[in-house]
Amino acid sequence: MHLPETLIDLNRYPVHRPGEAREALLSRVRTALADDGCAVLKGFLNPHGIATLRAQADSVADKGFRSYSRTNVYFTQDDPSLPESDPRRRFFDRSNAFVPADNFPGGSALRNLYDYPALTSFIQACLQEENFFPYADPLADVIVNAAEAGNGFPWHFDTNNFTVTLAIQNADEGGAFEYAPNIRAGGENFAEVARVLDGTSDKVRTLHLEPGDLQIFRGRYSLHRVAPLAGPTPRYVAIFSYVERPDMVATPERCKQLYGRALPIHYERAGQRSDAYID
Repeated sequence: MHLPETLIDLNRYPVHRPGEAREALLSRVRTALADDGCAVLKGFLNPHGIATLRAQADSVADKGFRSYSRTNVYFTQDDPSLPESDPRRRFFDRSNAFVPADNFPGGSALRNLYDYPALTSFIQACLQEENFFPYADPLADVIVNAAEAGNGFPWHFDTNNFTVTLAIQNADEGGAFEYAPNIRAGGENFAEVARVLDGTSDKVRTLHLEPGDLQIFRGRYSLHRVAPLAGPTPRYVAIFSYVERPDMVATPERCKQLYGRALPIHYERAGQRSDAYID
């Protein structure tokens, strides 16, 4: 049993203990989220935590669903009725591997972190969300992105509203996280999305995360991608997902694209979304 308290640097990040230090940390994270929808807590995991999660990721890396396809920003099908320049008609190569959530059972280190009440409460306080729930998707609530040389994830928006990532292991080269903060916080904003895809937007920012870093990100509203990787070392990133409705899951199409399968719950709850954004 790997208790969350043994994995997190709680001296530096006292997410479990109310007081001035936690309030100061919350203030810093909230400011970063307000500025650009993204906050990074460097060295959130201690060395033991990094080593433990790396070992767990190594043990299930072969369970990842590897896919090679062409996708647009929204993971939707082509619509010939739209102009060719429309972002919904612009497709990019995607190659990646996701280890689904059902490979991280109760009691495992990664699952224990995701289920840690103090961490969930802290993240909710950072985001200042009244309605805040663990993702109900049994394939996607806590996953690992296991990417190898040549892999990359093109520009996209997340299905879930709030995403938390833990960097576990970097590739030898590449893998930078690039994002355009909050560009559809008030609507689809197709014009700015097109500028990002064209490489002409001045809103794109770049992050270089290190193993042990915790990132809190509003990926539902900020267009983002992971740059291609190089070298023999795989890049491992754990992804924790949270939403504003307790019953929300991904669409069957999205699950098949990312995990190679969909479960009955994805068909039963298809269309039960809390907003009207395009996936």
